[in-house]
Amino acid sequence: MLLIACANVANLTLVRTMGRRKEIAIRSALGAGRRRVVQQVLAESLLLSLGGGVLGLGLSLFGTKLVVKVLSDELPQFFEVHVDLPVLAFTFAIAVVVGVLAGLLPALSATRTNPNDALKQGLGRTDSDGGHNRTRGVLVVTEVAPSLVLLFGAGLMIRTLGALRAVKPGYDPDNVLTMQLGIAAKKFAGPAQQMQFYDRVLERLRQLPGVQSTGAIDNLPTQGGSMQPVAIEGRPVVAMADQPEVAVRLVSPQYFQAMRIPTVRGRSFSDADRAQSPDVVVISQAMAKRFWPGEEPIGKHLTLTFAPGRVREIVGIVGDVKQMSLTSSEDDATLYYPMAQERVATDGDWRSFGMALAVRGGANVETLAPGVRNAIHEIDPEVPVIDVMTMGDVVGLSIASQRFTMMLLEAFAGLALLLAAVGIYSVLTYSVRRRLREIGIRLALGARRVDVLRMVLLEGLRPTLIGVGIGIAAALAMSRLLASVVFGVKTTDMATFSAATALLLAVGAVASLLPGYRAMRVEPMKTLRDE
Repeated sequence: MLLIACANVANLTLVRTMGRRKEIAIRSALGAGRRRVVQQVLAESLLLSLGGGVLGLGLSLFGTKLVVKVLSDELPQFFEVHVDLPVLAFTFAIAVVVGVLAGLLPALSATRTNPNDALKQGLGRTDSDGGHNRTRGVLVVTEVAPSLVLLFGAGLMIRTLGALRAVKPGYDPDNVLTMQLGIAAKKFAGPAQQMQFYDRVLERLRQLPGVQSTGAIDNLPTQGGSMQPVAIEGRPVVAMADQPEVAVRLVSPQYFQAMRIPTVRGRSFSDADRAQSPDVVVISQAMAKRFWPGEEPIGKHLTLTFAPGRVREIVGIVGDVKQMSLTSSEDDATLYYPMAQERVATDGDWRSFGMALAVRGGANVETLAPGVRNAIHEIDPEVPVIDVMTMGDVVGLSIASQRFTMMLLEAFAGLALLLAAVGIYSVLTYSVRRRLREIGIRLALGARRVDVLRMVLLEGLRPTLIGVGIGIAAALAMSRLLASVVFGVKTTDMATFSAATALLLAVGAVASLLPGYRAMRVEPMKTLRDE
């Protein structure tokens, strides 16, 4: 973005300097040396840089508040976002330095003009502008190429976000309100007392108007959770380091109903699965395929390595759920066991733990939040209810990094398109102004106005096409940098390349139309008389 801005400023400054060629020639003829001319152009460029920097300082105060407000979900929560003086000073210095550097090329170009030739030539003569035309064309190419890279990156992220939203997570996130219960470490004397508390809470929530079902889980999908080694009965005994790991979740009996996770075979948990009952588990389809391919896993037994001595029977198979991330290429092998059968040593090491609640309601499920909070506080007013949000918001948080990257690239790509359009327009406007006499002669000799328009369009699209070619090569080379955040689309996706290229060419064509339209309206006789 900084490169594009520098090229744009350099292009505009060069056009402005060339328009003052006679003035500079007169100064040189009156004794101004090359150094003095360079100083003058750089002083003007520095003044513009300072003005832009001061304006940027003011906008940064408003911009920071806007960014925090719009992107609050995507920004890290562990530090406060504010205007930092060292960063502000650094960026202000960068603005001044690059402004001077952007004016250096036009300044040096102005000193190469022969004062005698400049004083002899009229404003309509263009025979000495060839080198400057090439310079302006190179600057346009410098704007277009990075613009295509940014457009391609933004296109990839837009497609990534679309692919993520199309992922089936294995549950229905619509109309589900979630929350965390912050339980103090010494709140309960043991697991039995804690499970009784959760049973009372869930039962009370089911009685609320508008609540269809409720459930509890130790970690909601996409919010992390426990991965534990598992030993399968009848398989060779291996060291814990060599045992396969699966996602392990502690759930209440109606959790699957609340999240609408289908039961494929067997049964899910019920109120009969208590602490005194035989230990049972429910597994996901992915776990069934992984450990019992071509077999019936229901009725088989396994042991969690972190809970030795407790052999658990598989009583059901449920649908797969994206437990860790929507971007997982494979479904997560998951094991669920009932909350009532959670047994932890009740010695001095016992620590209470919080659970996440899932409350399914109808439309506008957010309106249930006050009633849910009050119902929980009726049972225990000391338990804080935190992180109240819909399941859709939970899913949105899991793709926040991709959305944040997309929004940044979209903003940069939009600014890049604007700067590229300004650059192309300024070059063509100057070119048309310098070639009014030539265009007037062409029209006087019988050239059609549409031919003049085509000539101007081709002049504008030529550097644009070169920049697009360089931009495609650069985008292909840099696409692998987005591999870690791209999902569901190749980093060399040709459809995205084509769309970004077409958009940039369209912007270039539009930026060329206005100067072309001005060239079409040239009156040959009036122009020749003025010359």
